[in-house]
Amino acid sequence: MKKYKYVEVSEKQLEDLIRQATDLIEEGLKYIDHQRMTDRGPLDMLMVDSGNALIVAELKIIEDDTMLVQGIDYYDYISRNIEGVARIYKNFHIDPKQTVRLFLIAPSFSISLLNRCKWIDIPISLFTFKCIIFEDSKEVIPVFSEVTIPSGPEVAEAYNLEDRLKYITNPDARKMVDELIKEIQGWNPSKIFIEATKYDISLKVSGRLFSYLGPRRKHFMVYTYDNEKKWTGFPIHQKDDLEAVKVLIKANLERLG
Repeated sequence: MKKYKYVEVSEKQLEDLIRQATDLIEEGLKYIDHQRMTDRGPLDMLMVDSGNALIVAELKIIEDDTMLVQGIDYYDYISRNIEGVARIYKNFHIDPKQTVRLFLIAPSFSISLLNRCKWIDIPISLFTFKCIIFEDSKEVIPVFSEVTIPSGPEVAEAYNLEDRLKYITNPDARKMVDELIKEIQGWNPSKIFIEATKYDISLKVSGRLFSYLGPRRKHFMVYTYDNEKKWTGFPIHQKDDLEAVKVLIKANLERLG
């Protein structure tokens, strides 16, 4: 068996190594681009997996807990702009309907970072790396190992409307949202579908989302499209707050239904 030694590399060298041998991380993985500019600065690397899902990768050459937040920032930017990214890199056949994946690649990860990852509800994978050189060779070879993220507590994936509404402790706010749900349901009973999600209440018409209700302790939020068709959150504290928003909700219902 050949002897080898571990060597340290710079972040740029690591990027080059990954670019040249991307599928050493995961079979079928392809390199797309690196240092692409975002509104949070240049992200380290974009890749696409064998199922055509886009991957945002954050790289570090030392253990660094800040990489998790940085990675999520870049993930957020790419997810919000996935359609445009897919068009820019059309030769890679990115499927914009698939959820973007986040990779963190570093020599090691702290227990704190591992524990934080178990609460993050996005597809995230952690990979450690070591770089080696065999004797009588100058070629640096990266070796990657996937790290298992600790499992979070078992949570039943069944949500109900009553549990979402119980989150509101202010009786006036609770009454307002109760009345709003009943009113909206009456607008088009055969096509409107109202259901509890993990944290909110979604309102769909003919299978298309036109609004979200977000329970808070003392009030609630209404998320819907504003007059410029921009998805916007409106805090509802009293009936006056709700009247103008109901006009938007109904307009979006009619537009999408």
